[in-house]
Amino acid sequence: MAVAMASCGIISGIYTNLNAIEKLSISSSPCLFRGSFGLDPIQRICIVPKRLGFSESTIIPKASSAAAVEDGSSQDTAVPTPKVIIDLDSDPEATVVEVTFGDRLGALLDTMSALKNLGLNVVKANVYLDQSGKHNKLCITNASTGRKVEDPELLEAIRLTIINNMMEFHPESSSQLAMGEAFGAFQPYQKLDVDITTHIHVYDDGPERSLLCVEAADRPGLIVDLVKIITEINIDVISGEFDTEGLLAKAKFHVSYKNKALIKPLQQVLANSLRYYLRRPTTEESSF
Repeated sequence: MAVAMASCGIISGIYTNLNAIEKLSISSSPCLFRGSFGLDPIQRICIVPKRLGFSESTIIPKASSAAAVEDGSSQDTAVPTPKVIIDLDSDPEATVVEVTFGDRLGALLDTMSALKNLGLNVVKANVYLDQSGKHNKLCITNASTGRKVEDPELLEAIRLTIINNMMEFHPESSSQLAMGEAFGAFQPYQKLDVDITTHIHVYDDGPERSLLCVEAADRPGLIVDLVKIITEINIDVISGEFDTEGLLAKAKFHVSYKNKALIKPLQQVLANSLRYYLRRPTTEESSF
């Protein structure tokens, strides 16, 4: 399902304590992202080790306290795994975002307010419960176009905004999030070995596209980095889903090369390029 790409946005101005992000330019295309970014070395989002702040956001009353449960009682329970899912596949008109943190999340009014400050509209919101807890699902569009959000920088801004608000109102969540190391109240409870954590697979998914599955240690800017690496080898990203599950990031991208599924040699090139970058995130070109 090819979708039209939104114009590229810059997310550096939305946080007062977030370092400047170098601009990335992406041209319009029938695909979500097409071709090379045309930029030399891979640029990363840098975050100072402080909690993020929103320059213009209006904070609406806080969600329930860290230890509060649905019946209002206070109990010492294990901290659930925070999850943020950004889905570009399930709704043709909107980007679907799902946020889960056990039964500790409130109505997310503060988060929706912060998203509006990014130039976004929450066109629909609903909540459902299952054995894993309360799931808050938001359907988001770009306020200026009324279309779903597809720009990787803006998708990353959405993700960081939600995670920042979760750590603001539920500080205990930072111990289970990779972002907690940079600007959370508590350090992550463990460090992931990137060589063990990184898994990349490419599958055939019909004659016109392939399915790329990536699992890696999470870090700020990962959505932008993944898309940049893929497009630098002239592979088109058609659509996808990006999940933040605690310290892990899990991505699924539908990709193609010249409107065809990737042949086996190109699948291997793609997997090797991503694996090399994800397993060596601090490698500099000057070391070669």
